[in-house]
Amino acid sequence: MSALQQHLLDTYRAARLTRPAPPPPGRHDRSVLRDLYERVRPGRRVRPGPQGV
Repeated sequence: MSALQQHLLDTYRAARLTRPAPPPPGRHDRSVLRDLYERVRPGRRVRPGPQGV
């Protein structure tokens, strides 16, 4: 199943349960990659992630 198909299925489920629709796939990719780069950049102290990783 592609990301688009999964998004459409999740949107359909949310509509049936009267919940807000999920964000489209790829919407937060840039911020996630930037945060990951900041965490593992050489010469910098690694910040713990949301689960303490």
